[in-house]
Amino acid sequence: MPGDSYWMQQISKDYKKQKFDQVLPGGINEWPVVELSRNREAFIKEVAEESIRRIKAQNKSRDALIEEIETTVYREKLRIKRNPWAVAPPDEQKFLNSVKARLVDISNSDEEEEKNRILDQILSEFVIRYADEIAGNFKKSRYRMARSIVTFGFARLLNASRARGFWSIFSTQYTLQDKIHITGQVDQIRTLAKKGTIIMVPTHFSNLDSILIGWVINALGLPAFIYGAGLNLFNIKIFAYFMNSLGAYKVDRRKKNMLYLETLKTYSSMAIQKGCHSLFFPGGTRSRSGQIEKRLKLGLLSTAIEAQRINYQKGKRDELEKIFVVPVTLNYNFVLEAPSLIKQYLKLQGQERYYVENDEYSTSYKISAFLLKFFTKGSDISVSIGRAMDVLGNFVDDQGQSYDKSGRVIDTQEYFTHDGKIISSNPQREDEYTRMLSERIVEEYHKINKVFASHLVAFTAFVIFQRQFKKLDLYNLLRLPEEDLSIPYEEFKTAFESVLAKVHRMYNAGEIGVSPYLTGDVDKIINHGLKNVGMYHAKRPLIKTKRGDITTQDLNLLYYYHNRLSGYNLEKYV
Repeated sequence: MPGDSYWMQQISKDYKKQKFDQVLPGGINEWPVVELSRNREAFIKEVAEESIRRIKAQNKSRDALIEEIETTVYREKLRIKRNPWAVAPPDEQKFLNSVKARLVDISNSDEEEEKNRILDQILSEFVIRYADEIAGNFKKSRYRMARSIVTFGFARLLNASRARGFWSIFSTQYTLQDKIHITGQVDQIRTLAKKGTIIMVPTHFSNLDSILIGWVINALGLPAFIYGAGLNLFNIKIFAYFMNSLGAYKVDRRKKNMLYLETLKTYSSMAIQKGCHSLFFPGGTRSRSGQIEKRLKLGLLSTAIEAQRINYQKGKRDELEKIFVVPVTLNYNFVLEAPSLIKQYLKLQGQERYYVENDEYSTSYKISAFLLKFFTKGSDISVSIGRAMDVLGNFVDDQGQSYDKSGRVIDTQEYFTHDGKIISSNPQREDEYTRMLSERIVEEYHKINKVFASHLVAFTAFVIFQRQFKKLDLYNLLRLPEEDLSIPYEEFKTAFESVLAKVHRMYNAGEIGVSPYLTGDVDKIINHGLKNVGMYHAKRPLIKTKRGDITTQDLNLLYYYHNRLSGYNLEKYV
């Protein structure tokens, strides 16, 4: 096995700090998101008209459409009663009551024309309300201010923590790139952003992700992206300010009705067609288990495929107008919301997820306190940019050319063609394309995932505990008192060394990414992992006792951080 210096040299190649120029030299006024916001009202109208057309196409009779609207009213009233949010429009209940009354008017009317008029009016009002709620409102001045606050403010905290002393807060010795390491296919995403439209699809672990990705996009010199952010986050003033400034459009995951979902998908598809670089978390929500996403939500992902087909229909044939999908993984040593997320996962495993507003990110004060501690600790973040692919999941080169798994050049347009013509729509075919794309994204997630020392110590310890109590299932294991859980250090070290060696072999084979902190003396690597795993939490998932043994203060949290490396078949090396 190669020595430590070899590994440090190889792994550190990815971690070069670099300042990137803007890929569009014309400046912010050339950004597609600026054009979209400039014509916001017209775009909302356009989205609404197309959404109404699609809704009517799926509900061909008047009775079917009335039933769909009645179902929407019922679900919306139930949502308001069970899970109200402060950010919701204040007239929601009044509007729903009005719709209900007008539906009665339709049933009482004998005039066919009048029935259709009232129904069209109701549908139009519903969809326009949804489109206006969803639509982002990018502001250049706010964007510049938010960018300055994040870059300057966090950098000041970073310098104060690392350089020490009061005057160090004014130092420029350290930048956010000293803490946030951007690795992977950086040059490729910058090149392709000049040639076509980028759809960035990151993993999702924390509410911090949205701000982090916004900073990364700016740091890479890319134009601002539009991105779907959970409506619940707009309840938090500090997040609402940043996201409104950085191109976010609102996604209310409580709304499951067809009218809303069609409007949301139409908004995403039409924005992509207009050349807006877009970002959404295809997992749908933060990973409750701590695992990298294995199954993706296909709704918004399908809009990339639809947008590509429509672009071909419009004659946008050139590689310069192609849509590219770029997977990204976000790697943290700790996640603020981990205690509540793993609790939800364990409680609702196998059931439909629900969305809780009140977790560790429920107030601006908690967020501010977290950020202060986060940037004054030594914990780093890794953002790994994966290889770009087309909307069918084929990898592309820097010129945007697509290649199949055998390395042969392919023409993406042919997959949307029948008898020499671009097909108008084939839902079954596009559903299959979406499934293929989601599988390729998940594969790339696992390859570009960065193993931190904190991940590895958590994984090793939890597997050892499982072995110690192999007759217990997961839930009974997690109920064990912490005082019953202890691993002699030498036993832990031996197991850790074995898994570490396997991880390095996987890295050498291009099967996973590795942090530079996983090189050098094993005891130092272990101590680094113990120091950083769950470092913010009051109860630490893993600690070393005075005797030097390894134990836990919170087994649920240990399970959460262990899960980051699940799916790699590493258990047999422990």
